[in-house]
Amino acid sequence: MQKTKRLVAIVKIIAEENISSQAVLLRKLKAKGIRCTQATLSRSLRQIGAGRIPDGKGRYRYSISEIPRNDRLITGKQLILPAIQDIIDAKGLMVIRTLPGNANSTAYFIDGSGRYEIAGTIAGDDTILVIPRDGITVQQVHNCLEVLLPGLHEKVKYK
Repeated sequence: MQKTKRLVAIVKIIAEENISSQAVLLRKLKAKGIRCTQATLSRSLRQIGAGRIPDGKGRYRYSISEIPRNDRLITGKQLILPAIQDIIDAKGLMVIRTLPGNANSTAYFIDGSGRYEIAGTIAGDDTILVIPRDGITVQQVHNCLEVLLPGLHEKVKYK
């Protein structure tokens, strides 16, 4: 769980603060009791889809890409997380149940994240089948979803 804890902390720090370099981010992580090397941090940033963007003041800051929808940006925590009702592990696959009418947008968000662990999703009205890549465990997919949707494990009951 150390990796998941580190990835969730990185996402939270980048979302809440103006982080200009990996050195600054390493210090912030250390202050939260999370130690890692610069190489590990670099891999973690790539894994969560973080990149540097102009901050409007002639410098750069880290940002995590968001998915455009209807001329506005949405984040998973704002719109996707409340729609998820439960998650069921089934023979190496995962079934996510959402509120009616929310499966397609949730699957779109998951697919749009570009996470290596997830080969793809198939969505109906209120049910999503999440298909992991070969060699990826369901637990790794759970960790991936926790990074995409911080707080998911606290909200959702697993069956």
